[in-house]
Amino acid sequence: MASLKHRTVFITGGSRGIGKAIALRVAREGARVVVAAKTDTPHPKLPGTIHDAVKEIEDAGGQALAIRLDVRDDDAVDAAMAQAAEHFGGIDVLVNNASAITLRNTQDLPMRRYDLMFQVNVRGTYTCSRAALPYLRKGTNPHILNLSPPLNMNPAWFRHHTAYTMSKYGMSMCVLGMAEEFREFGIGVNALWPRTVIATAAINMLDGKVKPENCRTEDVMADAALAILSREAKTTTGRFFIDENVLVQEGVKDFDRYAVKPGAPLMKDLFLD
Repeated sequence: MASLKHRTVFITGGSRGIGKAIALRVAREGARVVVAAKTDTPHPKLPGTIHDAVKEIEDAGGQALAIRLDVRDDDAVDAAMAQAAEHFGGIDVLVNNASAITLRNTQDLPMRRYDLMFQVNVRGTYTCSRAALPYLRKGTNPHILNLSPPLNMNPAWFRHHTAYTMSKYGMSMCVLGMAEEFREFGIGVNALWPRTVIATAAINMLDGKVKPENCRTEDVMADAALAILSREAKTTTGRFFIDENVLVQEGVKDFDRYAVKPGAPLMKDLFLD
């Protein structure tokens, strides 16, 4: 297992939710963290800013840098990668966590929401990976980790939200392609997806279909991400990991510690039959 100590981890959408949890987890292992997200001032409905996340990391003894970033802006992405590399002396890991979700059918989905999902999920992942590549090629045990699902062609996962499914699968297709494209550089490119729904602000977008007590906390994804990023990049690539499976391989037996309400039934996440 490779240590994350003194390695630089760049996380998109890192101001809250799973992105922030991963930031805090890798920082505890000694990583230097770049928290890149749009929210640099308080949001009226969502908690947390990039500065709040950085303060929390620093208060715990870690090193972090806040960068306001909209992943839809190519020039801003290029500048953010350059700023991060200059500040910390390079980039070793990219976590493509930024994502947009709207679970609506074709008739009911406004095209502006369609465009947002594809611009953030697919294009944002692609442009961030592209911009990080020159730095990752020089990095120590370099990884790209996309928060995206295994490619499951069961029509049931398209029927009610074709656009969202296509956008998340676009992130997963980046894993398939870039794992092979970047293999010669020793860069591991993988995906991570939760077995159960995670209790983040995103569940508020699901029209009350998910209750927090039927979810796990972000920590399960953070611990799984740490385990993947600690593995040898050259031999860990092109994989579609499920958080629970990763942690079982790491010897974890007690998953109640990740439950919002231990003992309550858990809701399985999308795209898993």
